[in-house]
Amino acid sequence: MKIEEFTKYEKARVLGARALQIAMNAPLLIKIEKEDLEKVKFDALKIAEIEFESGILPIMVKRPFPKKKEGILKKIKVQKVSDSELEEKEVAEEEEIAREGEIMELANPEDEGDLAGDEGGED
Repeated sequence: MKIEEFTKYEKARVLGARALQIAMNAPLLIKIEKEDLEKVKFDALKIAEIEFESGILPIMVKRPFPKKKEGILKKIKVQKVSDSELEEKEVAEEEEIAREGEIMELANPEDEGDLAGDEGGED
């Protein structure tokens, strides 16, 4: 593969793997002079980048192909909905929301605490 054909993710993975190898004292695959190593401050990632750009890294990237499916494609059924059916669904949804609101009001009445306080004062 050419360097231009790698995605940024593949490039990052290859550079990271090679930098780890270099950091673990793996031999360099390219001759780099001592002055050049001092310029990059013996940084394993920069050395890996130099090797990557020279195109000599023996690291491969495998890109799996999608699995082939054979068979006849089924047609999608298109269901037409009339305006009256849409209106009925909207009305039903609004009624359901109203019922849920009424249930919530019955379950949590705000005046319940006030009524208990009023009854206690009258005795």
